[in-house]
Amino acid sequence: MSGPELEYRAAVPTLGIRETVPFRTMLSNRDRLLAELIAWLDENGVEPTGPFFLRLHVVNMADQMQIEVGVAGKSDDTDDRVQAGAIPAGSYAVLAYRAKSMAANRLLHAWIQEQGLELDTKPHPGGEAFASRCEIYLTDPRTEPRKTRWVVELAFLTRS
Repeated sequence: MSGPELEYRAAVPTLGIRETVPFRTMLSNRDRLLAELIAWLDENGVEPTGPFFLRLHVVNMADQMQIEVGVAGKSDDTDDRVQAGAIPAGSYAVLAYRAKSMAANRLLHAWIQEQGLELDTKPHPGGEAFASRCEIYLTDPRTEPRKTRWVVELAFLTRS
């Protein structure tokens, strides 16, 4: 729908739930965590300041993924489950799409290589750790339950 492009972004305060899940069940776990986070926001009277997202902290497509389902926002009422955090500032490779996740990810990765950019990653015992690799849901899942209609933005932090 737009991009790919390189865009500088300021840091964004977030509220999120982080878990380690099998790669093959990552999306069903995302949906479960998203429902849990939305319920927590409602119960605590917290209104997000921006979109919901899925952040991939550690990627290992052959095994476990460390993911976070979150939303832009702040609250003093965090607990053991919902934690305050931040998406870091920096230059992000960005691409928005609808309904074609695998193709969009391949396109953005190819564009990053063509531009001579590097993702901000480092080796991790569980796979590859990303400083910030997000799927940002520009369509609010609270108002549009059909995922095929969501506009999603991939935003991957690059090395400066």
